[in-house]
Amino acid sequence: MSAQEPSVASFVERPTFRDLFTPKLVTILREGYGLAALRADALAGLTVAIVALPLSMAIAIASGSTPERGLYAAIVGGFFVSALGGSRFQIGGPAGAFIVLVASAVERHGIDGVLLATLMAGAFLMIAGFLRIGTYIKFIPYPVTVGFTAGIAVIIFASQIKDLFGLTLSGKEPGELVAKLDALTGAFGTYNPAAIALAAFTIGLIVGLKKLRPHWPGMLIAVVVTGLATGLLGLPVETIGTRFGGLPSTIPLPHLPAFSLEKVHAVLPDAIAFALLGAIESLLSAVVADGMTGRRHRSNCELVAQGVANMGSALCGGLCVTGTIARTATNVRAGARGPIAGMLHAVFLLLFILLAAPLASHIPLAALAGILVTVAWNMAEKHEFLTLLKSSRGDAVVLLATFLLTIFRDLTEGIIVGFALGAVLFINRMATATGIEEDAPLVPVDRADMANGKRTPYDPTLATDSAVVVYRLSGAFFFGTASTVGAVLDRIADQRKAFVIDFTAVPFVDSTAANVIAGTARKAQRHGVRLFITGASIAARRTLLAAGAREPEVSYRSTIEDAVSEAHRS
Repeated sequence: MSAQEPSVASFVERPTFRDLFTPKLVTILREGYGLAALRADALAGLTVAIVALPLSMAIAIASGSTPERGLYAAIVGGFFVSALGGSRFQIGGPAGAFIVLVASAVERHGIDGVLLATLMAGAFLMIAGFLRIGTYIKFIPYPVTVGFTAGIAVIIFASQIKDLFGLTLSGKEPGELVAKLDALTGAFGTYNPAAIALAAFTIGLIVGLKKLRPHWPGMLIAVVVTGLATGLLGLPVETIGTRFGGLPSTIPLPHLPAFSLEKVHAVLPDAIAFALLGAIESLLSAVVADGMTGRRHRSNCELVAQGVANMGSALCGGLCVTGTIARTATNVRAGARGPIAGMLHAVFLLLFILLAAPLASHIPLAALAGILVTVAWNMAEKHEFLTLLKSSRGDAVVLLATFLLTIFRDLTEGIIVGFALGAVLFINRMATATGIEEDAPLVPVDRADMANGKRTPYDPTLATDSAVVVYRLSGAFFFGTASTVGAVLDRIADQRKAFVIDFTAVPFVDSTAANVIAGTARKAQRHGVRLFITGASIAARRTLLAAGAREPEVSYRSTIEDAVSEAHRS
Protein backbone atom coordinates (compact mmCIF):
# COMPACT_ATOMS: atom_id res chain seq x y z
CA MET A 1 0.00 0.00 0.00
CA SER A 2 1.32 3.41 -0.86
CA ALA A 3 1.94 5.88 1.91
CA GLN A 4 -0.29 8.36 0.03
CA GLU A 5 -3.22 5.99 -0.46
CA PRO A 6 -6.04 5.80 2.12
CA SER A 7 -6.14 2.94 4.59
CA VAL A 8 -8.49 0.02 4.14
CA ALA A 9 -10.21 1.06 7.34
CA SER A 10 -11.36 4.30 5.72
CA PHE A 11 -12.51 2.57 2.56
CA VAL A 12 -16.31 2.27 2.45
CA GLU A 13 -17.08 2.15 -1.25
CA ARG A 14 -17.55 -1.39 -2.57
CA PRO A 15 -15.71 -1.75 -5.89
CA THR A 16 -17.70 -2.89 -8.88
CA PHE A 17 -16.78 -5.74 -11.21
CA ARG A 18 -15.62 -3.16 -13.74
CA ASP A 19 -13.45 -1.43 -11.14
CA LEU A 20 -11.67 -4.63 -10.12
CA PHE A 21 -11.02 -5.96 -13.62
CA THR A 22 -10.04 -2.80 -15.47
CA PRO A 23 -6.41 -3.27 -16.60
CA LYS A 24 -3.80 -1.01 -15.05
CA LEU A 25 -2.97 0.12 -18.58
CA VAL A 26 -6.36 1.86 -18.76
CA THR A 27 -5.75 3.47 -15.37
CA ILE A 28 -2.36 4.80 -16.50
CA LEU A 29 -3.78 6.25 -19.71
CA ARG A 30 -6.62 7.92 -17.78
CA GLU A 31 -4.11 9.58 -15.46
CA GLY A 32 -2.39 11.12 -18.46
CA TYR A 33 0.46 9.56 -20.38
CA GLY A 34 2.96 11.84 -22.06
CA LEU A 35 6.12 11.65 -24.12
CA ALA A 36 8.39 11.67 -21.05
CA ALA A 37 6.64 8.61 -19.65
CA LEU A 38 6.89 6.88 -23.03
CA ARG A 39 10.64 7.51 -23.17
CA ALA A 40 11.06 6.11 -19.66
CA ASP A 41 8.99 3.04 -20.49
CA ALA A 42 10.86 2.46 -23.76
CA LEU A 43 14.21 2.49 -21.94
CA ALA A 44 12.91 0.18 -19.21
CA GLY A 45 11.37 -2.16 -21.81
CA LEU A 46 14.67 -2.38 -23.71
CA THR A 47 16.55 -3.08 -20.48
CA VAL A 48 14.19 -5.91 -19.58
CA ALA A 49 14.28 -7.33 -23.12
CA ILE A 50 18.08 -7.57 -22.93
CA VAL A 51 17.73 -9.64 -19.75
CA ALA A 52 14.82 -11.73 -21.07
CA LEU A 53 16.40 -12.66 -24.43
CA PRO A 54 19.01 -15.21 -23.31
CA LEU A 55 16.99 -16.26 -20.26
CA SER A 56 13.87 -17.16 -22.26
CA MET A 57 15.86 -19.38 -24.63
CA ALA A 58 17.76 -21.05 -21.78
CA ILE A 59 14.56 -21.83 -19.84
CA ALA A 60 12.90 -23.30 -22.93
CA ILE A 61 15.86 -25.58 -23.65
CA ALA A 62 16.04 -26.71 -20.01
CA SER A 63 12.31 -27.48 -20.19
CA GLY A 64 12.90 -30.04 -22.90
CA SER A 65 11.63 -27.76 -25.66
CA THR A 66 13.22 -25.63 -28.37
CA PRO A 67 14.56 -22.11 -27.71
CA GLU A 68 12.07 -20.28 -29.91
CA ARG A 69 9.16 -21.47 -27.76
CA GLY A 70 10.62 -19.54 -24.82
CA LEU A 71 10.78 -16.42 -26.99
CA TYR A 72 7.19 -16.93 -28.19
CA ALA A 73 6.09 -17.11 -24.56
CA ALA A 74 7.98 -13.93 -23.65
CA ILE A 75 6.62 -12.04 -26.68
CA VAL A 76 2.98 -13.09 -26.77
CA GLY A 77 2.49 -13.89 -23.10
CA GLY A 78 4.58 -10.95 -21.91
CA PHE A 79 2.55 -8.54 -24.03
CA PHE A 80 -0.81 -9.69 -22.66
CA VAL A 81 0.42 -9.80 -19.04
CA SER A 82 1.31 -6.11 -19.25
CA ALA A 83 -1.61 -4.99 -21.42
CA LEU A 84 -4.37 -6.65 -19.38
CA GLY A 85 -2.84 -7.12 -15.93
CA GLY A 86 -3.70 -5.69 -12.55
CA SER A 87 -0.09 -4.74 -11.82
CA ARG A 88 1.53 -1.60 -13.12
CA PHE A 89 5.00 -3.11 -13.41
CA GLN A 90 4.61 -6.87 -13.90
CA ILE A 91 6.79 -8.52 -16.57
CA GLY A 92 5.56 -11.88 -17.83
CA GLY A 93 7.40 -14.65 -19.58
CA PRO A 94 8.80 -18.16 -19.11
CA ALA A 95 10.13 -18.74 -15.60
CA GLY A 96 12.71 -21.07 -14.10
CA ALA A 97 10.12 -22.40 -11.66
CA PHE A 98 8.29 -24.06 -14.56
CA ILE A 99 11.30 -26.00 -15.84
CA VAL A 100 10.60 -29.04 -13.69
CA LEU A 101 6.90 -29.22 -14.52
CA VAL A 102 7.27 -28.54 -18.24
CA ALA A 103 10.15 -30.97 -18.71
CA SER A 104 8.14 -33.71 -17.03
CA ALA A 105 5.08 -32.92 -19.15
CA VAL A 106 7.13 -32.92 -22.37
CA GLU A 107 8.51 -36.35 -21.52
CA ARG A 108 5.03 -37.80 -20.85
CA HIS A 109 2.85 -36.00 -23.40
CA GLY A 110 5.13 -34.37 -25.97
CA ILE A 111 5.15 -30.69 -26.88
CA ASP A 112 1.54 -30.82 -28.15
CA GLY A 113 0.48 -32.04 -24.72
CA VAL A 114 2.35 -29.19 -23.05
CA LEU A 115 0.68 -26.63 -25.32
CA LEU A 116 -2.75 -28.10 -24.55
CA ALA A 117 -1.99 -28.08 -20.81
CA THR A 118 -0.84 -24.45 -21.07
CA LEU A 119 -4.06 -23.53 -22.88
CA MET A 120 -6.13 -25.25 -20.19
CA ALA A 121 -4.06 -23.63 -17.42
CA GLY A 122 -4.82 -20.25 -18.95
CA ALA A 123 -8.54 -20.99 -18.82
CA PHE A 124 -8.23 -22.11 -15.18
CA LEU A 125 -6.39 -18.90 -14.27
CA MET A 126 -9.08 -16.76 -15.92
CA ILE A 127 -11.81 -18.61 -14.02
CA ALA A 128 -9.87 -18.27 -10.75
CA GLY A 129 -9.52 -14.54 -11.34
CA PHE A 130 -13.20 -13.99 -12.10
CA LEU A 131 -14.11 -16.06 -9.02
CA ARG A 132 -11.75 -13.77 -7.02
CA ILE A 133 -9.60 -16.63 -5.76
CA GLY A 134 -6.46 -14.51 -6.13
CA THR A 135 -7.08 -12.97 -2.70
CA TYR A 136 -6.62 -16.35 -1.01
CA ILE A 137 -3.38 -17.26 -2.79
CA LYS A 138 -1.78 -14.66 -0.51
CA PHE A 139 -2.12 -17.22 2.27
CA ILE A 140 0.54 -19.55 0.84
CA PRO A 141 2.93 -20.03 3.81
CA TYR A 142 6.41 -18.59 3.54
CA PRO A 143 8.22 -21.88 4.32
CA VAL A 144 6.32 -23.47 1.44
CA THR A 145 7.45 -20.83 -1.08
CA VAL A 146 11.05 -21.07 0.14
CA GLY A 147 10.93 -24.87 0.18
CA PHE A 148 9.61 -25.37 -3.34
CA THR A 149 11.78 -22.55 -4.73
CA ALA A 150 14.91 -24.12 -3.23
CA GLY A 151 13.81 -27.55 -4.47
CA ILE A 152 13.30 -26.22 -7.98
CA ALA A 153 16.73 -24.58 -7.85
CA VAL A 154 18.33 -27.93 -7.01
CA ILE A 155 16.51 -29.66 -9.87
CA ILE A 156 17.40 -26.87 -12.34
CA PHE A 157 21.07 -27.19 -11.40
CA ALA A 158 20.95 -30.96 -11.84
CA SER A 159 19.29 -30.56 -15.24
CA GLN A 160 22.17 -28.39 -16.48
CA ILE A 161 25.07 -30.68 -15.50
CA LYS A 162 25.04 -32.44 -18.88
CA ASP A 163 25.46 -29.26 -20.96
CA LEU A 164 27.61 -27.61 -18.28
CA PHE A 165 30.28 -30.29 -18.70
CA GLY A 166 29.47 -31.25 -22.28
CA LEU A 167 28.68 -34.86 -21.31
CA THR A 168 27.52 -37.51 -23.77
CA LEU A 169 24.95 -40.00 -22.45
CA SER A 170 24.44 -43.46 -23.92
CA GLY A 171 20.67 -43.09 -23.67
CA LYS A 172 18.00 -40.53 -22.78
CA GLU A 173 18.67 -38.42 -19.70
CA PRO A 174 16.41 -39.63 -16.85
CA GLY A 175 13.97 -37.15 -15.35
CA GLU A 176 14.00 -38.46 -11.76
CA LEU A 177 16.76 -36.82 -9.72
CA VAL A 178 18.52 -39.87 -8.28
CA ALA A 179 18.48 -41.72 -11.62
CA LYS A 180 19.67 -38.56 -13.38
CA LEU A 181 22.65 -38.12 -11.07
CA ASP A 182 23.53 -41.79 -11.44
CA ALA A 183 23.49 -41.54 -15.27
CA LEU A 184 25.51 -38.31 -15.26
CA THR A 185 28.10 -39.79 -12.92
CA GLY A 186 28.53 -42.77 -15.23
CA ALA A 187 29.06 -40.47 -18.23
CA PHE A 188 31.51 -38.11 -16.55
CA GLY A 189 34.40 -39.53 -18.54
CA THR A 190 32.93 -37.96 -21.71
CA TYR A 191 33.35 -34.38 -20.46
CA ASN A 192 34.22 -31.64 -22.98
CA PRO A 193 36.96 -29.18 -21.84
CA ALA A 194 35.74 -26.50 -24.26
CA ALA A 195 32.21 -26.69 -22.87
CA ILE A 196 33.50 -26.51 -19.29
CA ALA A 197 35.61 -23.45 -20.18
CA LEU A 198 32.68 -21.66 -21.83
CA ALA A 199 30.35 -22.43 -18.93
CA ALA A 200 32.92 -21.30 -16.35
CA PHE A 201 33.56 -18.10 -18.32
CA THR A 202 29.82 -17.41 -18.51
CA ILE A 203 29.29 -17.85 -14.77
CA GLY A 204 32.39 -15.83 -13.89
CA LEU A 205 31.43 -12.99 -16.24
CA ILE A 206 27.86 -12.75 -14.93
CA VAL A 207 28.97 -12.79 -11.29
CA GLY A 208 31.83 -10.36 -11.92
CA LEU A 209 29.72 -7.84 -13.82
CA LYS A 210 27.01 -7.99 -11.15
CA LYS A 211 29.58 -6.84 -8.58
CA LEU A 212 31.64 -4.44 -10.71
CA ARG A 213 29.08 -3.16 -13.25
CA PRO A 214 25.62 -4.07 -11.85
CA HIS A 215 23.77 -2.12 -14.54
CA TRP A 216 25.42 -3.96 -17.43
CA PRO A 217 23.46 -6.86 -19.03
CA GLY A 218 25.78 -9.64 -17.86
CA MET A 219 23.74 -12.52 -19.33
CA LEU A 220 23.52 -10.97 -22.79
CA ILE A 221 27.21 -10.00 -22.79
CA ALA A 222 28.14 -13.56 -21.82
CA VAL A 223 26.01 -15.03 -24.61
CA VAL A 224 27.45 -12.65 -27.24
CA VAL A 225 31.08 -13.21 -26.20
CA THR A 226 30.80 -17.01 -26.01
CA GLY A 227 28.89 -17.09 -29.29
CA LEU A 228 31.61 -15.09 -31.03
CA ALA A 229 34.33 -17.26 -29.49
CA THR A 230 32.58 -20.43 -30.62
CA GLY A 231 32.10 -19.19 -34.17
CA LEU A 232 35.52 -17.59 -34.69
CA LEU A 233 37.57 -20.30 -32.98
CA GLY A 234 35.50 -23.23 -34.21
CA LEU A 235 35.16 -24.66 -30.70
CA PRO A 236 33.88 -28.29 -30.62
CA VAL A 237 30.75 -27.63 -28.56
CA GLU A 238 27.02 -27.98 -29.12
CA THR A 239 25.22 -24.81 -30.14
CA ILE A 240 21.61 -23.83 -30.74
CA GLY A 241 22.29 -24.35 -34.43
CA THR A 242 23.78 -27.85 -34.13
CA ARG A 243 21.06 -29.16 -31.80
CA PHE A 244 17.97 -27.24 -32.96
CA GLY A 245 18.89 -25.89 -36.39
CA GLY A 246 18.71 -22.23 -35.32
CA LEU A 247 15.72 -19.97 -34.65
CA PRO A 248 12.83 -19.19 -37.01
CA SER A 249 12.54 -15.56 -38.11
CA THR A 250 8.75 -15.39 -37.64
CA ILE A 251 6.09 -16.18 -35.04
CA PRO A 252 3.52 -18.84 -35.97
CA LEU A 253 -0.07 -17.76 -36.58
CA PRO A 254 -2.44 -18.72 -33.75
CA HIS A 255 -3.67 -22.29 -33.99
CA LEU A 256 -5.19 -24.85 -31.61
CA PRO A 257 -2.88 -27.62 -30.37
CA ALA A 258 -3.82 -31.24 -30.98
CA PHE A 259 -7.09 -31.79 -29.14
CA SER A 260 -9.08 -34.79 -27.96
CA LEU A 261 -11.01 -35.73 -24.84
CA GLU A 262 -8.45 -38.42 -24.04
CA LYS A 263 -5.64 -35.87 -24.37
CA VAL A 264 -7.50 -33.37 -22.17
CA HIS A 265 -7.93 -36.00 -19.46
CA ALA A 266 -4.27 -37.02 -19.69
CA VAL A 267 -2.85 -33.49 -19.33
CA LEU A 268 -5.40 -32.25 -16.76
CA PRO A 269 -3.05 -32.76 -13.75
CA ASP A 270 -0.29 -30.86 -15.58
CA ALA A 271 -2.69 -28.02 -16.44
CA ILE A 272 -3.72 -27.70 -12.79
CA ALA A 273 -0.06 -27.69 -11.71
CA PHE A 274 0.79 -25.02 -14.33
CA ALA A 275 -2.11 -22.86 -13.15
CA LEU A 276 -1.27 -23.24 -9.45
CA LEU A 277 2.40 -22.43 -9.83
CA GLY A 278 1.68 -19.63 -12.29
CA ALA A 279 -0.74 -18.00 -9.87
CA ILE A 280 1.69 -18.22 -6.95
CA GLU A 281 4.69 -16.93 -8.92
CA SER A 282 2.83 -14.09 -10.62
CA LEU A 283 1.19 -12.76 -7.45
CA LEU A 284 4.44 -13.03 -5.49
CA SER A 285 6.14 -11.03 -8.23
CA ALA A 286 3.35 -8.42 -8.16
CA VAL A 287 3.72 -8.11 -4.36
CA VAL A 288 7.45 -7.51 -4.75
CA ALA A 289 6.74 -4.76 -7.28
CA ASP A 290 4.20 -3.20 -4.87
CA GLY A 291 6.76 -3.15 -2.11
CA MET A 292 9.35 -1.47 -4.34
CA THR A 293 7.01 1.24 -5.64
CA GLY A 294 4.32 1.82 -3.02
CA ARG A 295 1.51 1.00 -5.48
CA ARG A 296 -1.01 -1.84 -5.21
CA HIS A 297 -1.84 -4.51 -7.72
CA ARG A 298 -5.26 -6.12 -8.11
CA SER A 299 -4.64 -9.81 -7.73
CA ASN A 300 -7.75 -11.11 -9.47
CA CYS A 301 -7.30 -8.86 -12.49
CA GLU A 302 -3.72 -10.10 -12.62
CA LEU A 303 -4.88 -13.73 -12.67
CA VAL A 304 -7.23 -13.00 -15.58
CA ALA A 305 -4.36 -11.42 -17.51
CA GLN A 306 -2.10 -14.38 -16.73
CA GLY A 307 -4.84 -16.64 -18.06
CA VAL A 308 -5.18 -14.73 -21.34
CA ALA A 309 -1.38 -14.63 -21.65
CA ASN A 310 -1.03 -18.40 -21.25
CA MET A 311 -3.80 -19.07 -23.74
CA GLY A 312 -2.23 -16.67 -26.23
CA SER A 313 1.21 -18.18 -25.73
CA ALA A 314 -0.10 -21.73 -26.25
CA LEU A 315 -1.98 -20.75 -29.42
CA CYS A 316 1.27 -19.33 -30.86
CA GLY A 317 3.38 -22.33 -29.83
CA GLY A 318 4.85 -20.80 -26.66
CA LEU A 319 5.41 -22.28 -23.20
CA CYS A 320 3.84 -21.39 -19.84
CA VAL A 321 3.88 -17.76 -18.78
CA THR A 322 3.95 -16.18 -15.35
CA GLY A 323 5.10 -13.01 -13.64
CA THR A 324 8.87 -13.09 -13.08
CA ILE A 325 10.38 -11.48 -10.00
CA ALA A 326 13.84 -10.74 -11.43
CA ARG A 327 12.56 -9.19 -14.67
CA THR A 328 9.81 -7.25 -12.87
CA ALA A 329 12.36 -5.85 -10.40
CA THR A 330 14.63 -4.91 -13.31
CA ASN A 331 11.69 -3.10 -14.91
CA VAL A 332 11.05 -1.03 -11.77
CA ARG A 333 14.70 -0.19 -11.21
CA ALA A 334 15.03 0.86 -14.87
CA GLY A 335 12.46 3.62 -14.25
CA ALA A 336 9.29 2.16 -15.77
CA ARG A 337 6.17 4.28 -15.41
CA GLY A 338 3.53 1.71 -16.32
CA PRO A 339 2.50 -1.39 -18.30
CA ILE A 340 3.67 0.03 -21.62
CA ALA A 341 7.24 -0.83 -20.56
CA GLY A 342 6.30 -4.52 -20.44
CA MET A 343 4.48 -4.29 -23.77
CA LEU A 344 7.54 -2.67 -25.36
CA HIS A 345 9.79 -5.37 -23.91
CA ALA A 346 7.72 -7.87 -25.92
CA VAL A 347 8.03 -5.70 -29.04
CA PHE A 348 11.82 -5.53 -28.71
CA LEU A 349 12.00 -9.34 -28.42
CA LEU A 350 9.82 -9.65 -31.53
CA LEU A 351 12.23 -7.37 -33.43
CA PHE A 352 15.09 -9.66 -32.45
CA ILE A 353 13.31 -12.67 -33.96
CA LEU A 354 12.48 -10.76 -37.13
CA LEU A 355 15.90 -9.19 -37.65
CA ALA A 356 18.59 -11.16 -35.83
CA ALA A 357 17.37 -14.75 -35.37
CA PRO A 358 20.16 -16.33 -37.53
CA LEU A 359 22.79 -14.99 -35.13
CA ALA A 360 21.41 -17.17 -32.32
CA SER A 361 22.64 -20.33 -34.09
CA HIS A 362 26.15 -19.71 -32.76
CA ILE A 363 25.15 -19.54 -29.08
CA PRO A 364 26.77 -22.48 -27.22
CA LEU A 365 24.51 -24.55 -25.00
CA ALA A 366 27.23 -24.54 -22.33
CA ALA A 367 26.79 -20.77 -22.01
CA LEU A 368 23.02 -21.11 -21.60
CA ALA A 369 23.66 -23.80 -18.99
CA GLY A 370 25.93 -21.37 -17.15
CA ILE A 371 23.15 -18.78 -17.20
CA LEU A 372 20.67 -21.21 -15.68
CA VAL A 373 23.17 -22.28 -13.02
CA THR A 374 23.43 -18.65 -11.87
CA VAL A 375 19.62 -18.38 -11.97
CA ALA A 376 19.32 -21.52 -9.83
CA TRP A 377 21.89 -20.21 -7.35
CA ASN A 378 20.08 -16.86 -7.04
CA MET A 379 16.61 -18.34 -6.69
CA ALA A 380 17.61 -20.86 -4.01
CA GLU A 381 17.05 -18.28 -1.24
CA LYS A 382 19.85 -19.80 0.84
CA HIS A 383 19.78 -17.26 3.66
CA GLU A 384 16.00 -17.51 4.05
CA PHE A 385 16.27 -21.32 4.08
CA LEU A 386 18.75 -21.27 6.96
CA THR A 387 16.79 -18.59 8.83
CA LEU A 388 13.63 -20.71 8.75
CA LEU A 389 15.52 -23.79 9.90
CA LYS A 390 16.71 -21.86 12.93
CA SER A 391 13.53 -19.87 13.65
CA SER A 392 11.24 -22.63 14.94
CA ARG A 393 10.59 -26.34 14.72
CA GLY A 394 7.23 -25.77 13.02
CA ASP A 395 8.72 -23.68 10.22
CA ALA A 396 11.56 -26.15 9.78
CA VAL A 397 9.14 -29.08 9.40
CA VAL A 398 7.06 -27.24 6.77
CA LEU A 399 10.17 -26.11 4.92
CA LEU A 400 11.90 -29.50 4.81
CA ALA A 401 8.71 -31.38 3.92
CA THR A 402 8.10 -29.09 0.95
CA PHE A 403 11.75 -29.09 -0.12
CA LEU A 404 12.22 -32.87 0.00
CA LEU A 405 8.87 -33.66 -1.63
CA THR A 406 9.66 -31.20 -4.44
CA ILE A 407 13.03 -32.83 -5.11
CA PHE A 408 12.18 -36.48 -4.73
CA ARG A 409 8.44 -36.66 -5.44
CA ASP A 410 6.46 -33.92 -7.16
CA LEU A 411 6.20 -30.11 -7.00
CA THR A 412 2.41 -30.11 -6.65
CA GLU A 413 2.56 -32.70 -3.87
CA GLY A 414 5.17 -30.61 -2.06
CA ILE A 415 3.02 -27.46 -2.23
CA ILE A 416 -0.16 -29.22 -1.04
CA VAL A 417 1.51 -31.00 1.89
CA GLY A 418 3.47 -27.88 2.84
CA PHE A 419 0.37 -25.71 2.70
CA ALA A 420 -1.57 -28.11 4.92
CA LEU A 421 1.22 -28.18 7.52
CA GLY A 422 1.66 -24.41 7.32
CA ALA A 423 -2.07 -23.81 7.80
CA VAL A 424 -2.05 -25.88 10.99
CA LEU A 425 0.99 -23.97 12.23
CA PHE A 426 -0.58 -20.60 11.47
CA ILE A 427 -3.84 -21.51 13.23
CA ASN A 428 -1.86 -22.46 16.32
CA ARG A 429 0.05 -19.16 16.27
CA MET A 430 -3.03 -17.01 15.67
CA ALA A 431 -4.79 -18.75 18.56
CA THR A 432 -2.24 -17.24 20.90
CA ALA A 433 -1.95 -13.83 19.19
CA THR A 434 -3.47 -10.73 20.75
CA GLY A 435 -3.68 -7.05 20.08
CA ILE A 436 -4.71 -6.99 16.41
CA GLU A 437 -6.36 -3.68 15.56
CA GLU A 438 -10.10 -4.02 14.89
CA ASP A 439 -10.08 -1.69 11.89
CA ALA A 440 -7.10 -3.30 10.13
CA PRO A 441 -7.61 -6.47 8.02
CA LEU A 442 -5.19 -9.38 8.23
CA VAL A 443 -4.96 -9.46 4.42
CA PRO A 444 -5.58 -6.40 2.22
CA VAL A 445 -8.42 -6.74 -0.30
CA ASP A 446 -8.61 -5.56 -3.90
CA ARG A 447 -10.27 -2.19 -4.50
CA ALA A 448 -11.05 0.15 -7.35
CA ASP A 449 -8.29 2.39 -8.69
CA MET A 450 -10.42 5.50 -8.13
CA ALA A 451 -11.62 4.58 -4.63
CA ASN A 452 -12.06 7.55 -2.29
CA GLY A 453 -11.92 10.03 -5.10
CA LYS A 454 -8.70 11.64 -6.31
CA ARG A 455 -5.67 9.37 -6.79
CA THR A 456 -2.14 10.46 -6.08
CA PRO A 457 -0.13 10.36 -9.33
CA TYR A 458 2.69 7.86 -9.33
CA ASP A 459 5.98 9.39 -8.30
CA PRO A 460 8.94 7.32 -9.56
CA THR A 461 11.47 9.24 -7.45
CA LEU A 462 11.76 6.71 -4.64
CA ALA A 463 11.63 3.70 -6.97
CA THR A 464 14.51 5.05 -9.04
CA ASP A 465 16.51 6.44 -6.10
CA SER A 466 20.04 5.15 -6.55
CA ALA A 467 20.74 5.27 -2.82
CA VAL A 468 17.55 4.18 -1.02
CA VAL A 469 15.07 1.32 -1.50
CA VAL A 470 11.67 1.85 0.15
CA TYR A 471 9.49 -1.20 0.76
CA ARG A 472 5.94 -0.86 2.16
CA LEU A 473 4.12 -3.71 3.88
CA SER A 474 0.36 -3.94 4.44
CA GLY A 475 -1.72 -6.49 6.28
CA ALA A 476 -0.56 -9.09 8.80
CA PHE A 477 3.16 -9.74 8.47
CA PHE A 478 3.57 -13.47 8.92
CA PHE A 479 5.36 -16.25 7.08
CA GLY A 480 3.10 -15.92 4.05
CA THR A 481 4.42 -12.44 3.28
CA ALA A 482 7.94 -12.57 4.68
CA SER A 483 9.54 -13.88 1.49
CA THR A 484 9.11 -10.57 -0.27
CA VAL A 485 11.41 -8.76 2.19
CA GLY A 486 14.24 -11.24 1.68
CA ALA A 487 13.69 -11.22 -2.06
CA VAL A 488 13.96 -7.44 -2.28
CA LEU A 489 17.15 -7.30 -0.20
CA ASP A 490 18.83 -10.14 -2.11
CA ARG A 491 17.86 -9.00 -5.60
CA ILE A 492 17.52 -5.25 -5.35
CA ALA A 493 18.91 -3.63 -2.26
CA ASP A 494 22.44 -5.04 -2.11
CA GLN A 495 23.81 -2.19 -4.25
CA ARG A 496 22.00 0.58 -2.32
CA LYS A 497 23.04 2.68 0.64
CA ALA A 498 19.85 2.21 2.65
CA PHE A 499 16.82 -0.06 2.81
CA VAL A 500 13.56 1.23 4.34
CA ILE A 501 10.75 -1.15 5.42
CA ASP A 502 7.49 0.63 6.29
CA PHE A 503 5.23 -1.07 8.89
CA THR A 504 2.56 1.66 9.06
CA ALA A 505 -0.18 -0.63 7.66
CA VAL A 506 0.92 -3.77 9.54
CA PRO A 507 -1.45 -4.82 12.38
CA PHE A 508 0.32 -8.03 13.36
CA VAL A 509 3.86 -9.45 13.25
CA ASP A 510 4.58 -13.05 14.14
CA SER A 511 7.83 -14.54 15.38
CA THR A 512 8.78 -16.03 12.03
CA ALA A 513 8.45 -12.70 10.27
CA ALA A 514 10.40 -11.00 13.05
CA ASN A 515 13.23 -13.51 12.70
CA VAL A 516 13.32 -12.87 8.95
CA ILE A 517 13.67 -9.13 9.61
CA ALA A 518 16.47 -9.80 12.12
CA GLY A 519 18.29 -11.96 9.56
CA THR A 520 17.74 -9.31 6.90
CA ALA A 521 19.25 -6.69 9.21
CA ARG A 522 22.39 -8.75 9.79
CA LYS A 523 22.83 -9.37 6.09
CA ALA A 524 22.28 -5.69 5.32
CA GLN A 525 25.00 -4.77 7.78
CA ARG A 526 27.43 -7.19 6.10
CA HIS A 527 26.70 -5.51 2.75
CA GLY A 528 27.14 -2.04 4.23
CA VAL A 529 23.43 -1.29 3.78
CA ARG A 530 21.63 0.65 6.50
CA LEU A 531 18.20 -0.78 7.42
CA PHE A 532 15.35 1.45 8.64
CA ILE A 533 11.96 0.33 9.99
CA THR A 534 9.26 3.01 9.93
CA GLY A 535 5.74 3.27 11.34
CA ALA A 536 5.96 0.14 13.51
CA SER A 537 3.38 -0.12 16.32
CA ILE A 538 4.48 -0.74 19.90
CA ALA A 539 3.44 -4.40 19.70
CA ALA A 540 5.20 -4.92 16.38
CA ARG A 541 8.36 -3.24 17.63
CA ARG A 542 8.34 -5.41 20.76
CA THR A 543 8.18 -8.59 18.65
CA LEU A 544 10.93 -7.36 16.34
CA LEU A 545 13.22 -6.43 19.22
CA ALA A 546 12.67 -9.82 20.87
CA ALA A 547 13.82 -11.51 17.67
CA GLY A 548 17.06 -9.50 17.63
CA ALA A 549 16.15 -6.66 15.25
CA ARG A 550 17.97 -4.05 17.33
CA GLU A 551 20.37 -1.16 17.02
CA PRO A 552 22.84 -0.79 15.39
CA GLU A 553 21.62 -3.23 12.72
CA VAL A 554 18.15 -1.61 12.63
CA SER A 555 17.11 2.03 13.01
CA TYR A 556 13.48 2.74 13.97
CA ARG A 557 11.90 5.97 12.68
CA SER A 558 8.35 7.35 12.63
CA THR A 559 7.94 8.02 8.90
CA ILE A 560 9.43 7.06 5.54
CA GLU A 561 10.39 10.69 4.94
CA ASP A 562 12.44 10.78 8.17
CA ALA A 563 14.28 7.59 7.24
CA VAL A 564 15.00 8.62 3.63
CA SER A 565 16.19 12.04 4.74
CA GLU A 566 18.54 10.53 7.35
CA ALA A 567 19.82 7.96 4.86
CA HIS A 568 20.81 10.71 2.43
CA ARG A 569 22.52 12.70 5.18
CA SER A 570 24.60 9.78 6.45
